[in-house]
Amino acid sequence: MAIEIKAPTFPESVADGTVATWHKKPGEAVKRDELIVDIETDKVVIEVLAEADGVVAEIVKNEGDTVLSNEVLGKLTEGGAAAPAAAPAQAAAAPAQAAAAPAAAGGDDQILSPAARKLAEENGIDPNSISGSGKGGRVTKEDVVAAVEAKKNAPAAKPAATAAAAAPVVTGAGDRTEKRVPMTRVRATVARRLVEAQSNMAMLTTFNEVDMSEIMALRSKYKDQFEKAHNGTRLGFMSFFVKAATEALKRLPAVNASIDGNDIVYHGYQDIGVAVSSDRGLVVPVLRNAELMGLADIEAGIAAYGKKARDGKLSIEEMTGGTFTITNGGTFGSMMSTPIVNPPQAAILGMHNIIQRPVAVNGQVVIRPMMYLALSYDHRLIDGKEAVTFLVTIKNLLEDPARLLLDI
Repeated sequence: MAIEIKAPTFPESVADGTVATWHKKPGEAVKRDELIVDIETDKVVIEVLAEADGVVAEIVKNEGDTVLSNEVLGKLTEGGAAAPAAAPAQAAAAPAQAAAAPAAAGGDDQILSPAARKLAEENGIDPNSISGSGKGGRVTKEDVVAAVEAKKNAPAAKPAATAAAAAPVVTGAGDRTEKRVPMTRVRATVARRLVEAQSNMAMLTTFNEVDMSEIMALRSKYKDQFEKAHNGTRLGFMSFFVKAATEALKRLPAVNASIDGNDIVYHGYQDIGVAVSSDRGLVVPVLRNAELMGLADIEAGIAAYGKKARDGKLSIEEMTGGTFTITNGGTFGSMMSTPIVNPPQAAILGMHNIIQRPVAVNGQVVIRPMMYLALSYDHRLIDGKEAVTFLVTIKNLLEDPARLLLDI
């Protein structure tokens, strides 16, 4: 019985996807719920799993092809075992099917994805010299990149080295090789949305600074008890910022609003997006109803999202929506920045690194751990007074954390 391997049903916010990687080729056996193919969308990579035990009979959409929601990617023959290469069923495969199978580089059995093959050819890398880390020994693009770097850093080739390998063009004293790698759909989408945000918004940024002494003292005093009481959840700084932001958003609802045509939509909840850097680009998973969450819930949620982002497991639903975003460039050492608003939201809060700086306190110069805060906002919706008041509210709540408990 033939079963169609279909792309998943994409949400309304996702128009289409791209076939990223086939983990099986025609003739290979698969088990139920085993990964067959990855589909990359503008937001996440979606794994397509086998619906039943069987053999991959045909690949309809090759790596790099664009696919729509529920479109057929290939076909699976239910129940059979993997057929040998010379089996009649395989020999009878249609030419189009054979062309759709992943191609072997150089006529051997080393399997490369199209992107990996192209990168290897551009850099004069022999695919047979690369050990594949992908499924079934597939050579991935990352494997080729590693081989290129190894070649770049290797000592000068010995005279016996194969002359056929394409040597990089060298001018002067330095290595001037170049490589061209296509953008992932996630990074391309982020790039497009950032440009659109700056083109379509009256975006401004206001700055302030916060003395982190009280937060750091509180964290230092209770972090061990906190971790023990909440099943290993660690107490970080982000949860304080999320709680302070939800309180400030309640007081200044315009910052939590969005523009829809000629209407302003005021949201009666605070869904906080937390910007996370991943190998595929910037992603913003959302903490739903953050105003109802405690510090432990926030920390656990952020930790879970961080792990999913690193593993490429974030779902579209987890990154859809959000009424306000917080981004922390301080984790990379940023002292100050102007974050770009994530449409259709109206504002984004930028955190930065904590630096010991001299400040004046009660007429005396003292050294305090200081952080610069930045609030970028859509001036079409938020006035300067509201933006400044919002940032000052964040500052006051963080410098005196008891305000978060007392609601003052």
